[in-house]
Amino acid sequence: MGQEPRTLPPSPNWYCSRCSDAVPGGLFGFAARTSVFLVRVGPGADTIPGTPPFRVIGELVGHTEKVSGFTFCHHPGQYNLCATSSDDGTVKIWEVEAKTVVTEHALHQHTISALHWSPRVKDLIVSGDEKGVVFCYWLNRNDSQHLFIEPRTIFCLTCSPHHEDLVAIGYKDGIVVIIDISKKGEVMHRLRGHDDEIHSIAWCPLSGEDCLSINQEENSEEPEIPNGKVTAQTPLTKGCYLATGSKDQTIRIWSCSRGRGVMTLKLPFLKRRGGGVDPTVKERLWLTLHWPKDQPTQLVSSCFGGELLLWDLTQSWRRKYTLFSGSSEGQNHSRIVFNLCPLQTEEDKQLLLSISMDRDVKCWDMATLECCWTLPSLGGFAYSLAFSPVDTGCLAIGVGDGMIRVWNTLSIKNNYDVKNFWQGVKSKVTALCWHPTKEGCLAFGTDDGKVGLYDTYSNKPPQISSTYHKKTVYSLAWGPPVPAMALGEGDRPSLTLYSCGGEGIVLQHNPWKLSGEAFDINKLIRDTNSIKYKLPVHTEISWKADGKIMALGNEDGSIEIFKVPNLKLICTIQQHHKLVNTISWHHEHGSQPELSYLMASGSNNAVIYVHNLQNVIETNPDSPVTITEPYRTLSGHTAKITSLAWSPHHDGRLVSASYDGTAQVWDTLQEEPLCNFRGHRGRLLCVAWSPLDPDCIYSGADDFCVYKWLTSMQEHSRPPQGKKSIELEKKRLSQPKPKPKKKKKPTLRVPVKQELCDGNEEESVKESLGPVENGVSDQETEEEAREPEPPCGVTSAVSKEPIICTPAALGFEKSKSTINNKVTLLKKDVPKEKPEALIKKRKARSMLPLSTSLDHRSKEELHQDCLVLATTKHSKGPNEDVSTDLEERFHLGLFTDRATLYRMIEVEGKSHLENGHPELFHQLMLWKGDLKGVLQTAAERGELTDNLVAMAPVAGYHVWVWAVEAFAKQLCFQDQYVKAASHLLSIHKVYEAVELLKSNHFYREAIAIAKARLRPEDPIIKDLYLSWGAILEKDGHYALAAKCYLGATSAYDAAKVLAKKGDAASLRTAAELASIVGENELSASLALRCAQELLLARNWVGAQEALQLHTSLKGQRLVFCLLELLSKHLEEKQLSEGKSSFSYNAWPADSEGSFVERVTAVWKSTFSLDSPEQYQAAFQQLQKIKYPSATSNTPSKQLLLHICHDLTLAVLSQEAGSWDAAVEGLLRAVIRSYDSGNFTIMQEVHSAFLPQGCDHLRDKLGDHQSPTTPAFKSLKAFFIYGRLYEFWWSLSGPCPESSVWVRAAHRTKTSTEQSQEVDSVSPEETDPKASQPEPSRTPELDVRLIEEGEQMQNACKELLSEKHADLQNAQRTVAEVQETLGEMIRQHQKSQLCKSTANGPDKNEPEQEGESLSHPQNQCKEEKNEPVSLPELTKRLTEANERIAKLPESIKTWPFPDVLECCLILLHVGSQCPSFVTQEMQQQAQELLQKYGNTKVYKRHYQTLYT
Repeated sequence: MGQEPRTLPPSPNWYCSRCSDAVPGGLFGFAARTSVFLVRVGPGADTIPGTPPFRVIGELVGHTEKVSGFTFCHHPGQYNLCATSSDDGTVKIWEVEAKTVVTEHALHQHTISALHWSPRVKDLIVSGDEKGVVFCYWLNRNDSQHLFIEPRTIFCLTCSPHHEDLVAIGYKDGIVVIIDISKKGEVMHRLRGHDDEIHSIAWCPLSGEDCLSINQEENSEEPEIPNGKVTAQTPLTKGCYLATGSKDQTIRIWSCSRGRGVMTLKLPFLKRRGGGVDPTVKERLWLTLHWPKDQPTQLVSSCFGGELLLWDLTQSWRRKYTLFSGSSEGQNHSRIVFNLCPLQTEEDKQLLLSISMDRDVKCWDMATLECCWTLPSLGGFAYSLAFSPVDTGCLAIGVGDGMIRVWNTLSIKNNYDVKNFWQGVKSKVTALCWHPTKEGCLAFGTDDGKVGLYDTYSNKPPQISSTYHKKTVYSLAWGPPVPAMALGEGDRPSLTLYSCGGEGIVLQHNPWKLSGEAFDINKLIRDTNSIKYKLPVHTEISWKADGKIMALGNEDGSIEIFKVPNLKLICTIQQHHKLVNTISWHHEHGSQPELSYLMASGSNNAVIYVHNLQNVIETNPDSPVTITEPYRTLSGHTAKITSLAWSPHHDGRLVSASYDGTAQVWDTLQEEPLCNFRGHRGRLLCVAWSPLDPDCIYSGADDFCVYKWLTSMQEHSRPPQGKKSIELEKKRLSQPKPKPKKKKKPTLRVPVKQELCDGNEEESVKESLGPVENGVSDQETEEEAREPEPPCGVTSAVSKEPIICTPAALGFEKSKSTINNKVTLLKKDVPKEKPEALIKKRKARSMLPLSTSLDHRSKEELHQDCLVLATTKHSKGPNEDVSTDLEERFHLGLFTDRATLYRMIEVEGKSHLENGHPELFHQLMLWKGDLKGVLQTAAERGELTDNLVAMAPVAGYHVWVWAVEAFAKQLCFQDQYVKAASHLLSIHKVYEAVELLKSNHFYREAIAIAKARLRPEDPIIKDLYLSWGAILEKDGHYALAAKCYLGATSAYDAAKVLAKKGDAASLRTAAELASIVGENELSASLALRCAQELLLARNWVGAQEALQLHTSLKGQRLVFCLLELLSKHLEEKQLSEGKSSFSYNAWPADSEGSFVERVTAVWKSTFSLDSPEQYQAAFQQLQKIKYPSATSNTPSKQLLLHICHDLTLAVLSQEAGSWDAAVEGLLRAVIRSYDSGNFTIMQEVHSAFLPQGCDHLRDKLGDHQSPTTPAFKSLKAFFIYGRLYEFWWSLSGPCPESSVWVRAAHRTKTSTEQSQEVDSVSPEETDPKASQPEPSRTPELDVRLIEEGEQMQNACKELLSEKHADLQNAQRTVAEVQETLGEMIRQHQKSQLCKSTANGPDKNEPEQEGESLSHPQNQCKEEKNEPVSLPELTKRLTEANERIAKLPESIKTWPFPDVLECCLILLHVGSQCPSFVTQEMQQQAQELLQKYGNTKVYKRHYQTLYT
């Protein structure tokens, strides 16, 4: 696999006549979303031999809306210039090498739809827009010309390659015109023949009209001269052929000299080799053309289904064409092609590049018409990345365009060997997970809650689980089946699929029977652990590699650890206080097996925590343990963490992806940031470490890109902070924004390309095609605009980011508002009259308007009415003529019988309904006495009113109940839910009213009704409280949510939700609440968290008050008290960071006694500790708390707290008379400060707790054979070690700078660093001349130094312990051998990888590396980097381990200062002041160095001293 970065770019934009272009020499560019991606093609791409010669080399970033046009300058010497047009209204000119804008113009007032750089005039760029306006812009003189030729929508334009003033323009309605820009856009020819959109215009590459044997009339059946050339009859200088491609399925060749068509080519219907297309669906078509320069008798065109055709123009009447890639299956595009670009490489190879709706960029060899290579692209966010554990190097990518990509990253012949899977997906793919052992088995989850299984080795559609999540699937994991899974009798699968959805549920799916119902594991968790309170909302699931431990991340930031088979809860981690997005377990194949217990997690805040769960998992506690201290903390990101991945090649190396736009690699054991990748232009959503290349990482983001990048090539080591972060955010914000376009009028017309898109979306649904379309598609802009519900666990309900409506919705809103404005304007135009007058003149609307109007007709009509009425009243039998007259004159029903009256009422009623006055219709029906009919009609039409319902009881009880229910339904449709509930209460439907209010989130009203009308113990009331509480909790209203939980008698949840905010006040209230309700354990943990928060603010009084809330925290109060006294002590000595602006407790301070006496005095007076039993009890309480060991990156406040914990144990033991434990506590505190590299704190611990040295402790310990003797020796050694350094520095006399410098730089992590420091501090001191005491010293100082020197000589004998030197030497040997072995394994893997992927230049790599390693600058000449054999290394390791085993346990139990470091310091002191170090001691130090200093660094320092 090649050591080179790669890019999977966004898809090229659709439905643009020219949004890609190429120039000779091998540079190709295509517009994708708001930018242009550049691809180097040919030898200049510097790809690995044998792989396709192309590389994505960069991006032109600057537009804020979709790029609609892209064109290079095709003039030699200016190939580095190009132009772009965008929906943001600008045309920009770019310098490609620098990727910067040279100049730009915003002359167009409407959407730009066509763009071309003139092939004849090197500084002319021509552009056209949807209103028909053309602008010519001359770059060099910054001049422009406005042309308005036709009031039609321009679809494409192409400048003539033969005449500098001619431009051909194609319109939406099929018209083609050729204009002369030198004559103010005069139309030279208007070419009519097409009857639909013109997609492409291509000029014949040869001037004149001699290249084709054409002389027939358009559409003639037979040519006049079948063979031979025909010269043009009228020799015109501007004569040339022009080809146009249209949506009407034809290509037409036009003669410019004659101004008419000479040839028509009808596209053939080819049998789709892909198959699977519904024949009833009308084929989409985009007809683009390319007229090859060196083959003027041939023309390339696209076709219906993505095929490319090479037409033979010499035999047009036979419609002769050749199909590209006719011999090989599956090489053609599968959907319509938008652009064709010719490209001549540096080796003069003629290529053709095509972009298509299938999201592939393909390169074709014009000599063979075969596809050379394919560049796949992405049409949505890259939500998820997953490497197959079985098929190594197979990377699955979940994308927001409804397709899964499977990228074979190991492919030798093809860098971009990508397969697409879209069947059955139909939605954004938010989560992926490969089966750990089954080949080709890929699980996927989508944003609409679907979970499915793909077999990537077959063409079958996926199996879909019958159980859907209600919201987005956040994550998937394979794990062992838990017992409650309803698998039935017989075999069980060894692994089942777990999915976590946005609604907070984890489901277990049986992969053998996905049609069966999935199992909600919450039921098992609740039963196994007897949990009565509400379970948290789950947002992440992760199984440990051995399948025995499951971690669940939750919305409240907690992580729960469960053990199989029954999911027993063994541990809860309360570290994050925001939604957990990602959890990752360390792999099991490292050099240190215990690292597999490390678990990294990231949440909606920017800090990553790593926990070591070895102790919890191995001890398997009876009751769940709560962890509040992380093993390691990784700080640096500035936004939420979305994905984490451990390196499979290193121990403890982690990569994280964040919304701050970067990916970060960490050394977690040292808490160090190693490198930071800033290549994305959006928020990162996923990251994966290559399983084969330790240097290679893949990441995906919401910029539609997946990048393969190398850690060794990154220039930054940590995420951007401050200004850098702002710059990155600006870069990210230059992505498209979801806003309605100003220039679009709302209802008059839909933009052309929008229409096309909508049709496409409809068809894509019919074809069951998953891909969501991009370009100007609504769905793509929706993708960009909408906050994704990514697999990382971000729900819109929890996220506080605004939810932005889609552009379509915005456009609709805008249209409504515009129409309303127009209406109000019309109203305002009415002549103004006094409103009072208007009100007085307005009459009540007539109930019988038609009858009234018929009674106001002409006199003749009224007379006729009288005659008809008289005849009716006085006719003795039925008369047909009279009946006919009465039907016409229905208003006479008022004067005749009831039947006629009813008919009149019916006619009047219909008229009222048609005119929109249902209330008048209802009144007429009431006059008839048909109340039931009125109610039924009103209910059907949704026109019930309070009045009608109030009258309903007249028709009977059942009618009234039915009417009230119907009215309640109607009110719900009108969003009047509270009123609907009140009506339901009137018919005693309390439960229905409560459920209605609850389902529409009127919780306050629902609870009021339920409490007022139902029994107090009714479960509905509790359910209401819990539901409302959950919603309030999601929205961040924690106090109100707590009240709800208290109302539901779920006090535990109330305390937890109050603590969610995480500030000191909330934590304190939550702790008090938990204490009141008897949740003592929770109360204690919250009180401690509150105290720790206050500690960070140095609010000592508040911290003590918080700890006072719970008696079980008395031990912690002692720790905090000691920490406060120590901080005050350090502040007085001006050593701590802060000043005295903090609120200290007003404790009685005895400044006379020692520091320990002051501490015990405060404990006695404040905490009433005065008996050994009380001290012992406090000791037992604190001893259970274990803190992780310190590193150089441990924050100072945290370090001080941990040290004070150890010191408190020491003081308690001392007061209880347990001197053994006191010594061990003191030693632990000293070792912790030593490990963190904080020499100052170590010395302060010595001065405060051992002011007179260690001798008094020896007396207290008594017996020399005591088990604590080794600990005492170590403590004494560290004490002397500190004194030795101070003595050495004091020899410098009045030169405090060096001393301060040494203190600041002093780090004791490794002996190498210490020794380097020794060397760097005193390089000049090795010179004998410089070893004389400085003349500025006073005699008194010399006397004091001599006394100290004598004391030091006696004390330092303890430091020169040969046994400890032997142990440390053996340990160093083991570490070096392990490091060498690790390096050998890495080199071996690398060489194997190189052999398997390429046999060319990689063979020389190991030799080159060998050369570079053998000449490091800092090596001595004598040393040679000779390779060591594996048996030799094994022998060294065995010998070292045997030496360690032989040494007594007392030597190995406790750490000891570096003996060789002490030897070097003594020799330095001896070289400066020989009188201070005896010859015998110098001799002993030299012997130890010679015997055990076989590592390079000690040899170097030793040689520096004695050469």
